[in-house]
Amino acid sequence: MLPRSAQKLEMTLVSYSRQRLPRPARLYSTPSKTVNAPVTAFAQVPLPHPDYPPILAQRELPVDESSHLFAMQGFLKRRTPYTILPTPLPDDRVSSLNSFYFTDSPTQDQLAVMDACLHNLYDVPRAKQVFQQLRASKSGESLLESRIYNSFLEAYIDMAYTKEPEDRTLWVEDAYQLYDTMEKGIEKVHPTSSTYAIMLQAWRRFNPESETPVHLSNMPNPTTLLSNLMDREISPTNVVADRVFSSSEEASDIIKLLSKAAVELNFPHVLAELGQAESLGSHVPDPLEDVPEVNPVTRLNTPSEETLDESGNVIPVQTQGEVPFNLSNLRKHLAQVTLARRVLPEDLASRQKLLEESVYDVAVERLRHEAKVFDDLGLGGRELQRADLQKWMWDWHQKLKTRLEAEIKEIIAAEAKIASNKTVPRMGPFLSLVKPEKLSLITILEIMRLQGSGGVTDGMKTARALLTVGRAVENEYKAEMCKRNNIAIPSHARPGEFTGYFTGLGYRDLHARRVTAAKYMEDSEEWTSEWTQLLRVRVGSILVDCLMDTATIERTAVDKRTNEEIKEHQPAFYHAYEYVRGQKLGVIRLNPVVSERIAKDGVRETLHPRHLPMLVKPKPWLSYDQGGYLYNRSAAMRFKDCQEQQTYLDHASALGNVELVYAGLDVLGSTPWKVNRKIFDVVLKVWNSGERLCKVPPAAYDQPEPEKPQNMNDIKAKSVYGTRLKAYMQDRANNHSDRCSVNYKIEIARAFLGDTMYLPHNLDFRGRAYPIPPHFNHIGDDLSRGLLMFAEAQPLGERGLRWLKIHLANLYGFDKGNFDERVKFVMDHLEDVYDSAENPLDGRRWWTKADDPWQCLATCMELHEALESGDPHAFMSYLPVHQDGTCNGLQHYAALGGDVKGAAQVNLSVTDRPSDVYTYVASMVEQLIEEDLKKGDKYAIMLAGRVSRKVVKQTVMTTVYGVTYIGAREQIEKQLKDRKDLPEEECWGASAYLAKKVLSCIGDLFSGAKAIQTWLNLCARLISKSIPADRVPDALQAPSRKKRNGSALTRNRIRKEQMSSVVWTTPLGLPIVQPYRKTKRKQVMTAIQSVFISDPNAPAEVNAVKQASAFPPNFIHSLDATHMMLTALECRTQGLTFASVHDSYWTHASSIDKMSEIIRDTFIALHSSDVLGKLATEFRTRYASHKVPLASLRIGKLLKNLEGAGVRIVTSSEQAAALHEDGCTSFDNIMDVSDVEAGSIAQISTSPEDSKTTEISQKVKVPKPKRGRPFKNAAMIQGEIASLADEAGEDGAGDEDTDSPLSNKFVDLSAVLPPLPKKGDFDVETIKKSQYFFS
Repeated sequence: MLPRSAQKLEMTLVSYSRQRLPRPARLYSTPSKTVNAPVTAFAQVPLPHPDYPPILAQRELPVDESSHLFAMQGFLKRRTPYTILPTPLPDDRVSSLNSFYFTDSPTQDQLAVMDACLHNLYDVPRAKQVFQQLRASKSGESLLESRIYNSFLEAYIDMAYTKEPEDRTLWVEDAYQLYDTMEKGIEKVHPTSSTYAIMLQAWRRFNPESETPVHLSNMPNPTTLLSNLMDREISPTNVVADRVFSSSEEASDIIKLLSKAAVELNFPHVLAELGQAESLGSHVPDPLEDVPEVNPVTRLNTPSEETLDESGNVIPVQTQGEVPFNLSNLRKHLAQVTLARRVLPEDLASRQKLLEESVYDVAVERLRHEAKVFDDLGLGGRELQRADLQKWMWDWHQKLKTRLEAEIKEIIAAEAKIASNKTVPRMGPFLSLVKPEKLSLITILEIMRLQGSGGVTDGMKTARALLTVGRAVENEYKAEMCKRNNIAIPSHARPGEFTGYFTGLGYRDLHARRVTAAKYMEDSEEWTSEWTQLLRVRVGSILVDCLMDTATIERTAVDKRTNEEIKEHQPAFYHAYEYVRGQKLGVIRLNPVVSERIAKDGVRETLHPRHLPMLVKPKPWLSYDQGGYLYNRSAAMRFKDCQEQQTYLDHASALGNVELVYAGLDVLGSTPWKVNRKIFDVVLKVWNSGERLCKVPPAAYDQPEPEKPQNMNDIKAKSVYGTRLKAYMQDRANNHSDRCSVNYKIEIARAFLGDTMYLPHNLDFRGRAYPIPPHFNHIGDDLSRGLLMFAEAQPLGERGLRWLKIHLANLYGFDKGNFDERVKFVMDHLEDVYDSAENPLDGRRWWTKADDPWQCLATCMELHEALESGDPHAFMSYLPVHQDGTCNGLQHYAALGGDVKGAAQVNLSVTDRPSDVYTYVASMVEQLIEEDLKKGDKYAIMLAGRVSRKVVKQTVMTTVYGVTYIGAREQIEKQLKDRKDLPEEECWGASAYLAKKVLSCIGDLFSGAKAIQTWLNLCARLISKSIPADRVPDALQAPSRKKRNGSALTRNRIRKEQMSSVVWTTPLGLPIVQPYRKTKRKQVMTAIQSVFISDPNAPAEVNAVKQASAFPPNFIHSLDATHMMLTALECRTQGLTFASVHDSYWTHASSIDKMSEIIRDTFIALHSSDVLGKLATEFRTRYASHKVPLASLRIGKLLKNLEGAGVRIVTSSEQAAALHEDGCTSFDNIMDVSDVEAGSIAQISTSPEDSKTTEISQKVKVPKPKRGRPFKNAAMIQGEIASLADEAGEDGAGDEDTDSPLSNKFVDLSAVLPPLPKKGDFDVETIKKSQYFFS
């Protein structure tokens, strides 16, 4: 029998408890399902809406729904509010404004040091020293917020009270001086409720009548503090409920102090408020008012004064029971009031809290328990013990924990010997934030999870491993801080009057509620700092190095000569190098035995809750870093090593510009899911059998190894053999990696069987939504999608049954017939459908031939169950049914450009049958191949009749996303290899031939899309070449550099100052920042290897080529993300369950007709709002002051492209003459000379007088790298960082000599932005009548 505690932990990890939870209240209004559900399955089918095709069978819009649609159209046509921030400065320039928006890495490191040294009072004197340095250099900047000052106030008081009571006078004096600075606003930081709570706590502990008195003349008493906080309109109740007070007794004493001060100041309203607070703290609200209450625990209430009778004798007083003041009760009450509704249902979050709180403890207990079971069963001996992954992990954990305890002590001792004035990196404070036991487990779990990532077989890139482990330690520390403060978690509440998302009132309500909840969360948390990439790498390197030193396994082999068994201890992880594309790459590899075990054993122990679905609805998104999981910090956007993206989103949140983006993420995250048990049983059976079936890889790779040619001297035969052998080895390695991936999916699905789960979502930088749990979600592969179904059911109805059949045909691959033909296809194969549902593995396996086999099987089972239910229309269906766009990127291009021809190819027009652009392109390519066939072309002969729709599909789809020839060749090569009817060694040449043919056909077909792509590309190139006007004088300063012969070479700084990223705003207000800059990396010396990491806090000049090529696809992605968000919000408004995979929208079968109407309405509303016109206006507003060097326009074909796009630069006759005098005639073709309009070309002087008007900048010294071998951790503390030069070198490419005639000539960016391409005649309203727009 297992001990009770072990049983409890076992159930927690495996099943996450099976108890059913009540459904959480919704944040947003949802119409009642009983109202919308049909009374019977045979209810009368509504007549079609006159503007929609008969297939949708829509009803007339009720007044409230049409008003929602009208509000959405008005919202999208309004002027979108922009979030505009200054352009980052180059890394050798600083300013207070730049520091305000973009914190540099050294400063961020100092903040992190302060945070770590304050934690548990680790080293407060050092934290104080860093704090004083920052106050001197960063005074008045938002970087030093009030929460940082409060953290120091609290640390000083705690030092005086607990750690250094002998010096308490000095510490208390420091606290009062800092408080006085805040009160007077000297450093632009002002007191908050926490500030006054800390100072009242200080008075309580150190007043002259206390047990530990401190006699200071300037000590503020409660009367002064109450007067000050009332002047600042801070509620005394919030002060009493602050997290500073750790016990109810402390808070009760503070109430008495404040009450006495209120009497002295004659503040009766404060007395009343404090009395109410005490009353609230003594009473727990009970929702079960009719149920008799249990008598509360009471304490004796003894009167403070004795009562005497006439004779002077004491009258015995009857003691009365009093409910004691309880601080947690008061905090619950205040949280409810602060968040404006009951949004703190702790009972609902209890299981999720348990899951997130105890993950490492549960993992340790499980490993300990399994090791004990081995010993109890007598299997402790090595000869009887099998190689078990869990047993290894337990051994590694024990060894690593012991090693880390010793290692951290050594590091702390080494750091103690370093003089306090030396600025060397200290790791002791950071390694002490989390206990060694947790550090050990974090390291093991993260390294195990990363195996096979980044294209490294049975291993991982060293830099990625160190960063990931460091980030995991940071996340665990912050999660512990959040748990320690016992912050109530806001949940989805339901407003009383829901007016829709797009009305002014509804939007303002969303904003007010989010800001209130975000402020509450921020005030309740202790301040913590972000870590830099450098710090993460350093912490990670120490932990990973210790793991590699201690983790071993025992391997057994048989000597072939003596048949003797040999045993050997080997490292479980080892470091190696491999060459990738000619570059030497450091990797950490797993021992082959460990790697094999991961593919076979259970992997539950390697999963952290941040990689799992949630058991309750995710926390609503309150700010860019508050939302999703309850404790594990997540960001609303996946920033691509770009501080600029984070800063823009943070400021857009503060301005209230992104409310609907956060609301959309909340809608997506609140969709309930469950595991499809029938599919899971089939998958598990296939997995355990070890056979290959429908993308479930076999346990042992089942393909034969290529035969070695008999004559290895034949160069051609040897080359062919080498190619085939390389492909075989790669496929075998991929099979192992796929096996591990499927193992994760099955283990997670098994753990959540019978539970309702939720998938918190966040965005990529273009605004596309993704589930945060990476291993098991509906955006995953066919297997993941087949295993998932909605947790809430809807009756099929007649229309739902039809859509279920159409869905089955689509999944099978029969998706190019009309809807009636698809229904007929299913009915013709009904026998196969039944066989698949009843005998999935022992029958004819018709479902395995489908394009998406596991989803096909799930649909077969759903359809079979519905038809066999007796009343198919009343059958309650859980299955998601999809509506997919037809090459959605091209749909957006066709709508943007009014392209009639392109619209017809992607089903925007009205047709009887769906158009298939992929088949059309494939047939065009076949015609070209036939022409080459007559010429006897080798590859034409090889490919004739083999160019199917599937071969060209991915290339056609990604054309609008900027696919290059190389990318197209790789896509086609993969498809040709999958066909298995071409020799492996010929696929590369055939794909190169075919890629050229496909790209030429696409270019002819979508001319409208090409014109818009060109316009977007030119805009991006010009923006990335531009410089803010106030930076131009500094850009023209000419630092001298020496030539090799010793003469001076003068270059200006124009290239260095080209820092402008392409930034635009989506129709929902989300700012999109392209992160593409020149690569700059820092070299970090670690004990494992020298690691190069990018520093997002040190922006380099933009990569103009990448900015330009990526803008068209990124812009289209931001549009399809907006369309999806609009659809999600409108579906929630109308009570539909909704999920999406980018341009594939999911709902119940019975809701498809309604969702199809919503999809069309939102697309039409989006493209009726002049999207490109608004983008052009935004560019002219955002970059109004930017100048483009004339020299930059002459690079490559840019000038010719601008002429082709219709750009005209207005110049005065004097400006034109000056250019001609300097011999610059290349601009004549785009110049209009006019003395009526002001010329747009400016000649800017580089004289010292002019440069005085710019802000004085300071040079930033970059430390030079020190050479030498990497050394171990304790000595590594004194290592230096090396900053590498830009990969492109410092040759000043694109710069001009200062004596060049164009060196000081600039043109306004707004003058060279090309005009919008002419729009075609396609009317977007036509989409309403298109059956196959989304189908």
